[in-house]
Amino acid sequence: MLHKNTLLCAAVSAALFGGAAQTANAAVVASLKPLGFIASAIADGVTETEILLPDGASEHDYSLRPSDVKRLQNADLVFWVGPDMEAFMAKSAQQIPEKKRVTMAELEGVKPLLIKGDEEDEHAHEEAHQHGEKGEAHHHHGDYNMHLWLSPEIAQLSAVAIHDKLVELMPQSRAKLDANLQAFEASLAKADKQVGTELAPLKGKGYFVFHDAYGYFEKHYGLTPLGHFTVNPEIQPGAQRLHEIRTQLVEQKAACVFAEPQFRPAVVESVARGTSVRMGTLDPLGTSIKPGKESYAQFLSTLSNQYASCLKGE
Repeated sequence: MLHKNTLLCAAVSAALFGGAAQTANAAVVASLKPLGFIASAIADGVTETEILLPDGASEHDYSLRPSDVKRLQNADLVFWVGPDMEAFMAKSAQQIPEKKRVTMAELEGVKPLLIKGDEEDEHAHEEAHQHGEKGEAHHHHGDYNMHLWLSPEIAQLSAVAIHDKLVELMPQSRAKLDANLQAFEASLAKADKQVGTELAPLKGKGYFVFHDAYGYFEKHYGLTPLGHFTVNPEIQPGAQRLHEIRTQLVEQKAACVFAEPQFRPAVVESVARGTSVRMGTLDPLGTSIKPGKESYAQFLSTLSNQYASCLKGE
């Protein structure tokens, strides 16, 4: 009897402590919320997904807290774009074993999809983000636009990579992970088709965005940006830049200028003042969306609605 009780206690103890250890460590950690949308769909029902960058913060000037560093060290899997985007976590990410890391910018198939970044304001951009990063390869954004989560194709490649790493780390959950990937791909295909239909009539309507972030989304859906106010939202555009945009607004008859939830600079309003240009807001980080199975599809759809409502004049 005693022997049975001892075994029972040992089993309960192992279950309790094993469960606690698993809860403390078993998580996919995504650097930014839209990456969390992709990761949470694949990891659904297998492991939690946590997001480092808090709502309202900018990836351009965030600093890791000690609790963030701990989460990265304890993670089952870390999902990020790469050092040219999240400079704030480059050092910590390098210390994570490769089998526990998915770097979006380094995925097979991504290189041919990369879009060159805008070199305008690049000098100021680099100066603002040196932060002890060494070498040219580490300056913020590098040669390419690194807002990769705005590309449905790159999101799909990322989902496959997250699935494959999690299967490697948790082979017992393969069936669930397979089902999650299949559901994500179906959800993405459906959203992609709907967004394409919604945005098709808006091709050729010119607009300005506040920050050079949307190239992948715009290229994929054939939109017609006339330009942007700044490469780095932390650096205010100069008087000459604003004069050029103002001239273009008047001459090219842009339908819209877009601000962002984190950045509602007075400069956008002042440049648009006195013209017939409408003002809209684009949210490249999906601030209002809760991570879950359908969240990436919801993110694409919400961004599409934000473009459409301003460009249509609704």
